[in-house]
Amino acid sequence: MGGVTGGAAAAAALSLAVLLTACGSEESDPAPAADPAPEVTAPATPAAGPITDGNALRAALPTTADLAPGFAVLPDTPDDPAGRDADDATDASSTDPARCANVLDTIARQSPGAVATAEQNFSGPGFTSIDVDAASYAGSGAADAFAAVQASVRTCTTFTGTDALGTAVEYRVEPLARPDAGDAAIAFRVTTTSEGFTLVSDAVVTSVDSTVVQVVTTGPDALAGDDTTVLARTTAQRVHAAAGPR
Repeated sequence: MGGVTGGAAAAAALSLAVLLTACGSEESDPAPAADPAPEVTAPATPAAGPITDGNALRAALPTTADLAPGFAVLPDTPDDPAGRDADDATDASSTDPARCANVLDTIARQSPGAVATAEQNFSGPGFTSIDVDAASYAGSGAADAFAAVQASVRTCTTFTGTDALGTAVEYRVEPLARPDAGDAAIAFRVTTTSEGFTLVSDAVVTSVDSTVVQVVTTGPDALAGDDTTVLARTTAQRVHAAAGPR
C-alpha cells in the first residue's frame, strides 16, 4: 500500500495528504525536544527468527474483530516502482526538514532490508483511522529498525510541510508514557494542524523478536483510554506467536 501510515483515511478525507505521501524539501534543523523520553533499546539478539512469509505476518495483524464497531478495512493501493501511488503525479506535498517525513512512515520504509512486511489499514467513524504495519528482519535488523524509528521521533519534535494541494501543515511530536508491549516499546503523539483543523495520531512501536510493529490511531481527538496500547500489545502477542525459532 502506497504512502506512509498513520491516519491514512482521515488525512486523505481532510486534504492532509502529507501524512500519506510526504516528500523532502530543503533541509533545516528541527527544534530540540524540551523533555525527550528516555531512550529504549531493543534486544540485538532476538529470541526468535524473522517471519519470512508476508502472508503469515499479515495474518498476525489485527482484523475488524479486534476493533470497536464502525471500522472497516481499507483496500490496498498498488505502488509504482518509485514507491509512490500512481495518482501522485501532481502531488505538491513536502516536509521541512526532509528527514522528518519518516515520522509515521511504515517501518519498512524507515528501515529498508526487511525479509517480510505487512500492513493493515482501517477507516472508522468521525474521520478516525487505524493503521498497523510490521517489518521482519534477519539478524539484528529489528533492533536497528527500532532505533531508526526512535531517532526520528526524538529529533523531529516540531516540523512543517505542505499537503498534496500545497496547503501549509504544522506538526508537533511528543513522547507518551512507555507502554508494556513486546520486547521493547515506545509511544508518541503527532499533532497535525492545517487551516485551523487538528488531527491527533497516537503511535506505539514495538520490537517483537525479529519484527518491529507500528500501531497508529488517528482522529480529530486522541483515542480514549489506552486503546492504542491495548491494540499494540495484542498485535505484539500475535506476532510473537507467529515467529519461528532462531
